[in-house]
Amino acid sequence: MLLELRVKNLALIEKAEVSFSEGLNILTGETGAGKSIIIGSVGMALGGKASKDVIRQGAESAYIELVFSVTEPEKRRALEELEVEMPEDGTLILSRRITPVRSVSKINDETVTVGRLREITDRLIDIHGQHEHQSLLYKSKHLEILDSYAKSETEPLKKSISLVYDRYQGLKTRLAHMDMDQDARLRETDFLRYEIGEIENAKLREGEEEELTAAYRRLQHAQKIMEHLSGAYRLLDGDQIGRAAREVSQAAEYDGALAGIRDQLMDAEAVLSDAVHDISTYMDEFTFDEETFRQMEDRLDRIHSMQARYGNSVEKILEKLEEKKARLDELENFDLVKGKLEKELTSQEKELDGLSAQLSGVRQKAAEKLTEKIRQALTDLNFIDVRFEMEFRRLPHYTAEGFDEAEFMISTNPGLPLRPLGNVASGGELSRIMLAIKAVLADTDDIPTLIFDEIDTGISGRTAQMVSEKLSYIARRRQVICITHLPQIAAMADSHFAIVKAAEGGTTVTRIRELGEDEMTEELARLLGGAEITAAVRENAREMKKLAEERKTIAAEKRPGA
Repeated sequence: MLLELRVKNLALIEKAEVSFSEGLNILTGETGAGKSIIIGSVGMALGGKASKDVIRQGAESAYIELVFSVTEPEKRRALEELEVEMPEDGTLILSRRITPVRSVSKINDETVTVGRLREITDRLIDIHGQHEHQSLLYKSKHLEILDSYAKSETEPLKKSISLVYDRYQGLKTRLAHMDMDQDARLRETDFLRYEIGEIENAKLREGEEEELTAAYRRLQHAQKIMEHLSGAYRLLDGDQIGRAAREVSQAAEYDGALAGIRDQLMDAEAVLSDAVHDISTYMDEFTFDEETFRQMEDRLDRIHSMQARYGNSVEKILEKLEEKKARLDELENFDLVKGKLEKELTSQEKELDGLSAQLSGVRQKAAEKLTEKIRQALTDLNFIDVRFEMEFRRLPHYTAEGFDEAEFMISTNPGLPLRPLGNVASGGELSRIMLAIKAVLADTDDIPTLIFDEIDTGISGRTAQMVSEKLSYIARRRQVICITHLPQIAAMADSHFAIVKAAEGGTTVTRIRELGEDEMTEELARLLGGAEITAAVRENAREMKKLAEERKTIAAEKRPGA
């Protein structure tokens, strides 16, 4: 679960540290206090979009840190399979530093890419944003929810289908590439033969360009090379060091301390003598042949021309040669190859259809269970006489995930027919439906932390009470962090945090702190009473908190195994 959130210099937050607990963590505050900044910071830490504009004015960078505790053996193994080094105590520290130029994400001090970050954190936390319920308007989301619910059965089949689908699409592409008349086929055949001949006649080999370039450069600058070597030869061609060595040698006969200098000079004389000899030999053997130079130039031009047409290296040119030979073989044996491809395509289509039908059967069976559980959850959320089903249709084509198109259907009033979810539900209803789905998935998935950003949009009264109880239900199985403005939901908190915006030192800052028991009641009174908090409002808040605790106790006693 998520243990701690630390934020520095992000938007209105100068510095904030929050320690979350198990169960239901509630965050409340006045409108504009910065509640969404808190949740937004978590999203940024998980790899969400973060521009330089989020850096607090006057600061050089913004910093976000999440501390997770991963103790479940299965979860640890899953992370280790993703090559995450897990410490013995199961602590996982995720951080992101945002600067005007770039941002850097780390997991336990190891810098990671955004893609890898999301792959890892998708197993730890799920954020339900303010507008996520709008995704229920899209049918593709419905199938995604179903596959997530039945993941243990659907995932293996989807992997198999994806592999077969790739082969199927590859065969279709090859066959489409062969769809041409005889004249076009003959033209392409002739051109392929010309290109193959051109590449083969070039007789390219690895490393040739580098060798020729070095030799060509040597000949191209032959005059300068000889001028510089002649100058060096003149400077070195003398016996000054030899004479110096002999002079020191004679002096060393009278003072043994000079023996080291003598030996150094004698060594230097030997080295310089060898260098002079090597320079002389190089100059004697150096030849410039105009014809050789021209041949090198022509060969390099040809190599560069081949690279421009077929690939920027010999390796890529030779790969292209094999591709062209394979294509030529297809065209020269057109009827035979086409017949073979059509036979393979038929076989792959049959296999793809069989796997897709198997997946569809699994989905439809799972959909009956899922929709019944969602219907029950909707009843708990004040949908009276609700009907909830899933309708399947077969697509006219295959996809990498089968041939199903599935859509949730709902009827919220007795006597009315089932209709597509997106055509019936209002914004507030969609929010509750998404909560019902999250509640059902909480019993099946293994994501330990759920975050809800204002799940209570568009609801009030009895419905708000039922939503609060559903959140409390989820929180018995998962850690839940929820931003709310409704007292009915806030009353269910196991831990309650207040977010406050204030003016300090001529600037506006957002602060967050955990509330004690009396402070929780006072915050409930604020949510109930608004601008004026009377004694009656405070009493009402105390009663609401007491009833919430009683409901949580009753619910815990009903829990299987409790």
